[in-house]
Amino acid sequence: MGVLLRKEEHIAYVTLNRPEAMNALDPDSWAELHQIWRDIKADPEIRVAILTGAGERAFCTGSDMKKTMPPKESFASTYFEEEHLLAPMEMWKPIICAINGFAIGGGLEMALACDLRIAASTASFGLSEVKVGSLPGLGGTQRLVRTLPKAVAMKMLLTGERMDALQACQCGLVSDVVPPENLMAKAKELAEKIANNAPLSVKAAKQAVVVGSDLPVKQASMYEYLLWGILRDTEDRIEGRVAFAEKRPPRYQGK
Repeated sequence: MGVLLRKEEHIAYVTLNRPEAMNALDPDSWAELHQIWRDIKADPEIRVAILTGAGERAFCTGSDMKKTMPPKESFASTYFEEEHLLAPMEMWKPIICAINGFAIGGGLEMALACDLRIAASTASFGLSEVKVGSLPGLGGTQRLVRTLPKAVAMKMLLTGERMDALQACQCGLVSDVVPPENLMAKAKELAEKIANNAPLSVKAAKQAVVVGSDLPVKQASMYEYLLWGILRDTEDRIEGRVAFAEKRPPRYQGK
């Protein structure tokens, strides 16, 4: 299989499993990945997902051009009908990207669609489409400029140059850089911290950021207050306070 899914308690591990192609995804692998995201979204037991690539060389280098034939249909005839390749990733459950090597082109765009990014010290990042007469088409131009300082993002986009893991951490593209052998342990550590928190609160925090980012501050703050109100009477909020008073770990149920 081109993509693997493993569940461990409240954590889903998604592995791009085409190391022989630097984890570039062919059409079948994209379809598998789409279904996996849908399954994660629908599974009430999963609270957080970790996305990574098999092997040590690459996280993902985008679509496998050798196995992706040009479409027979015109772009106009499919634009309004087809689902965006990264659309199934759009959920309120957090996704951690553990970048174990090259994150190039569509691979970096996929990483940018995640909520947290950590990297092995051997990782590198780039959107090199301008070098081959193309343009990032999976949200890369928009997410990159919202993640990095504009000057840094524009330099990457217009030159097609790559950035190493240390540079990526310094400018905020990733939050942590660790030795390759520690990457998944670090990802699991972060995932467990998230999974141990109140699930509805975690979803609300993500939603507040994602929705609020497109709103003026006043309207975004009102939306934040609305989400706070939704959480106010939940069982988990009461459990959090009772557990704190009783000096024990809370037992959250997502209710």
